[in-house]
Amino acid sequence: MGIQNNKVRRKLIGSFGTLKDETFNFELIEAYFRKKKSIRSEQIISDKTWNDLDLQEFFMFADRTVSVVGQQYFYSKLRTIDENRKEKDFENLINKFTSDAEYRLAIQHELSKLKSKDAFYISSLFQDEHLKQPKWLFVARMLSAASLFSLILLFFNPAMAFVLFAIILVNFIIHYWNKKNLTPYIASIPQLLRLNSVAKELYKDEALKCLNPELLESIAVLDKVRNRMSFFKLEAKLQGDLEAVAWGILEFFKIIFLIEPILLFNVLGQLDTKRREIEQVFAFVGQVDMLISIASLRHGLDLWCKPDICTKHKKLLAKDIYHPLITSCIRNSIEINGKSVLLTGSNMSGKTSFIRTIGLNVISGLTLNTCFAGQFSFPPIRIFSAIRISDDLMNDKSYYFEEVLTIKEMIDSSQSGYSNLFLLDEIFKGTNTVERISAGKAVLSALNKNNNLVFVSTHDIELADLLKDEYELYHFSETVNHQTVDFDYKLKEGKLKNRNAIRILQLNGYPEPIIEEAIGLSKQMDKAKLNFG
Repeated sequence: MGIQNNKVRRKLIGSFGTLKDETFNFELIEAYFRKKKSIRSEQIISDKTWNDLDLQEFFMFADRTVSVVGQQYFYSKLRTIDENRKEKDFENLINKFTSDAEYRLAIQHELSKLKSKDAFYISSLFQDEHLKQPKWLFVARMLSAASLFSLILLFFNPAMAFVLFAIILVNFIIHYWNKKNLTPYIASIPQLLRLNSVAKELYKDEALKCLNPELLESIAVLDKVRNRMSFFKLEAKLQGDLEAVAWGILEFFKIIFLIEPILLFNVLGQLDTKRREIEQVFAFVGQVDMLISIASLRHGLDLWCKPDICTKHKKLLAKDIYHPLITSCIRNSIEINGKSVLLTGSNMSGKTSFIRTIGLNVISGLTLNTCFAGQFSFPPIRIFSAIRISDDLMNDKSYYFEEVLTIKEMIDSSQSGYSNLFLLDEIFKGTNTVERISAGKAVLSALNKNNNLVFVSTHDIELADLLKDEYELYHFSETVNHQTVDFDYKLKEGKLKNRNAIRILQLNGYPEPIIEEAIGLSKQMDKAKLNFG
């Protein structure tokens, strides 16, 4: 393996440790993940949590793959928490990709052969149902044989030209009627040939064999179908290069002998029995590209660490943890042992961002073995969220009802016997104050039981008082000056004591009568609460 093209070489060198400068077609990127059967997975990250934690934006930040096969595999990996993690093998390869630029460049050059958009469709060959062999295929075989005999007999009897013409006319109709069957495979089958060729070349490297010691068997199985599949590669090339004369000659012979339908269904029958082998080759190439992507991701960071997956439940330690998508993000540290976390603070102070930071780092740690922190330790855990909830107008569901259903799923999961991380932002904010606090306390106490960890934000200081024995209390605050509001985004111990909401209204030019009435009512309510207490 080696790179002869200096332009390609310079581009690959410059891209290591930097963001991709390209568009992301998520419909195609997600295709492999959506159809994948993750039987041995600990958890599949739900669409709800994926959206709550802005993981699509994180994927665009973290993805540094070269091939589209690698991109599909990387996306699937980020959404799948596996039971069996191979950190040692992964880390050895990631370190080699980072330290040996020539080695990495040679592999990336090989992977770049699968950069075409057509390669997105390779996964359909082992995930989708193939066309079944039609009952009329035996007629096509008979007509193909009849064409051959007619051509031979034509040399002895010129009258056979009429018979041959009639056969060609029938074949012409069948040939072009079958085009609709061929179209879905014109992109995928040639790319499968290329995938197998790339895998074969990569597998010559001893260091990569640890990813799948038995891959050579799968490569050999696909090699046996290579000659039949090469026809589709030729077809795609001629169409792409617009070589009209060569295409015309080939098309004529395909019509005479009905090559397309006969060969197509023969190849599909072969591929249908080789799904496992195709997927193994696909996963191997995707995994190699993903590991280079992780190496590139880490190379571009000022601070990162590998997660420490501890055995003790309800224990979490984060030092200088930050959100990679927030420019100049303030780093925070937190240590909890035996309790969950309740955050208070005003809007825009950093509560929700911190909850997302914890969630994103847990997922990145479990899937990419990479965290955005100086140190991050947490137990094996599944993750659920209720952060971004909205009215479901199409199904006539209110905000509150949507939230009720989401949190009910959390309660069910909390009793499953697994350790879970629950992330909630402003619990039950779709209902009145008294019931919000009452229901919120009961639910948060229930979620905190067993080996579950909860990170929840709230504006209700009363919740902090009710849950102080079960939850560690933290807050974010701001400084209100004469004309400005300054947020430091630093996590602080204890509950929020200062309230600045009315002062912020005043700074933003609200009429003085409104401010005076708000302050007066606030004092009355505080006094009533004190007398009630």
